[in-house]
Amino acid sequence: MATSQYWLIKSEPSAYPYSQLEREGKTAWTGVRNFEARNNIRAMQPGDLALYYHSGEGKEIVGVARVISSPGPDPTAPREDWAAVDVEPVIALRNPVSLAQVKSTPELSHFPLVTRPRLSVVPVEPAQFRSILKLGRTHLP
Repeated sequence: MATSQYWLIKSEPSAYPYSQLEREGKTAWTGVRNFEARNNIRAMQPGDLALYYHSGEGKEIVGVARVISSPGPDPTAPREDWAAVDVEPVIALRNPVSLAQVKSTPELSHFPLVTRPRLSVVPVEPAQFRSILKLGRTHLP
């Protein structure tokens, strides 16, 4: 069995906040229009965990989501070469982790929000994932 991977996914809280994912129970992660981010979506597998980042006015990691489908075509871009997966909520962070906190934490100096701030879907190292959960005072169920 393959080892789970970790990701960071971004959404504007005014467009799709984590609380909406919790209310709806799952959503298709669509609308990514960057080739590197698309390739990251194509590398996702069911069971992978993703840190949920509120970009724009939020600028904080607020929760953890789980990939629940294999990658497939993005239904919002028919006849185009984009990808999507379905995700479900796992847990909201007890204390959201701000971008400023990430930048001021030495062990996160290579975290994607610091090194690849423009990408909306990026891989995260397991140790970085654990550091974010610790900063957020959150344990996975």
